[in-house]
Amino acid sequence: MSDTLALTEQVSRIARAAGNAILTIYQQDFAIYDKADKSPLTEADLAAHHIIVAGLQEISDLPILSEESAAISWDERRSWKRYWLVDPLDGTKEFIKKNGEFTVNIALIENGHPVLGVVFAPVLDSLYVGVVGERAYKENQGQRTALKPALHQPGDIWKIVGSRSHQSPEIEAFLAKLEGDKELVAMGSSLKLCLVAEGLAHLYPRLGPTSEWDTAAAHAVVLAAGGNVTELAAGQRIDEATQPLVYNQKESLLNPFFLVSAHASGQ
Repeated sequence: MSDTLALTEQVSRIARAAGNAILTIYQQDFAIYDKADKSPLTEADLAAHHIIVAGLQEISDLPILSEESAAISWDERRSWKRYWLVDPLDGTKEFIKKNGEFTVNIALIENGHPVLGVVFAPVLDSLYVGVVGERAYKENQGQRTALKPALHQPGDIWKIVGSRSHQSPEIEAFLAKLEGDKELVAMGSSLKLCLVAEGLAHLYPRLGPTSEWDTAAAHAVVLAAGGNVTELAAGQRIDEATQPLVYNQKESLLNPFFLVSAHASGQ
């Protein structure tokens, strides 16, 4: 793991460079938001993608799977044991709304599990870093703060990461199984997972579609901080969600439903 730890500063610099390129486009006035050719959103995606790919190729010879290169076939990537998994711009809706809650996500995957993750929110100037088994921290305005999830205690209000709009019937059913009062904590992009790693929320149940590049980097941050990310079937309780979320184990790059919690594996 020592080589993984040594990569963190380099990957953090790459994520910041990509984020700065996104900001240049984000701060412009524009009206076309669909991902058609040459739209501002696509320009931002591609600018970040090229910076990240070039940066990662300078520091390693590992394969790179990015949202912008998702056409790589299963036949090619099924043999990958160690590779980079990247979302150059996570949070399309947040980018469009200009609420600042979008991120650059870079993860290192080993044997299906994230071992290093960097999540950078350029507008917020917030960098989340996780090296599983080593460290997890948030860097903001030059200050680093260690990350630690907050376990729910009897009598506490459940803080649940969720949508700003209405909840789906599946989420309502999940919440109904939790005893006690609940409070919604709204956030965009992979920052939802980071809220649990940071101790600002107890749970993030995701019973909707996501892709592997959406979650991998923040997943590493959660694990490094002491939390957990497990598959969650509709109707399951917290204690029944025990199967770890894994990557590159099937042809589809869609994640199953999952639960992010403050409890480490086995708790």
